[in-house]
Amino acid sequence: MSKSKLGIFFFILCSILILFIIIYLKTTEKNISNNENVSQKSEEIIYSSNIIENVFYSTKDGKGNEYIIKADQGEIDYSNPNYIYLTNVEALIKLKDSNIININSNFGKYNTENYDTIFSKNVIIDYLENKITGEYLDFSLEKNQMIISKKVVYTNLENILRADVIEMNLETKDTKIFMYENSKKVNIKSKN
Repeated sequence: MSKSKLGIFFFILCSILILFIIIYLKTTEKNISNNENVSQKSEEIIYSSNIIENVFYSTKDGKGNEYIIKADQGEIDYSNPNYIYLTNVEALIKLKDSNIININSNFGKYNTENYDTIFSKNVIIDYLENKITGEYLDFSLEKNQMIISKKVVYTNLENILRADVIEMNLETKDTKIFMYENSKKVNIKSKN
């Protein structure tokens, strides 16, 4: 082969090689871009799929106590799918051989495994002629207890009581009412 033919052959070979490299890079770039779009769409689908509208759970324990919880919306916790964060929560506690306890709050955290629920913000508990309001309620069906705290106001037909914490055993109805600081006293006022 002469030098000029070898030069032309080398030039054509290099041109073809460069063309293949350009096509390969363009194709790879497109695939990466498409994969990123698919990945973003998948994340959006996964994220929106953990929202539940009109949440409703109902359970009965071995003693015949029933616990019903409803919410306008629930969001499953990514790190622990046993927890659901609730919005506009209503709950009914139907204790065997007792009256119904109604609970309402703006937010809640419900454990689907053991049914424990934390209610928060504008918590209202209605039981017979009694009403308890506060900002935080820790309810455990398993432990048969409710602990309401933060700006607690207990009202019945005769009295208004203000305290930091009210703890109630749902089975025995034993109740503890106290303040966090020993120097402060529970405030009880008669309605009459």
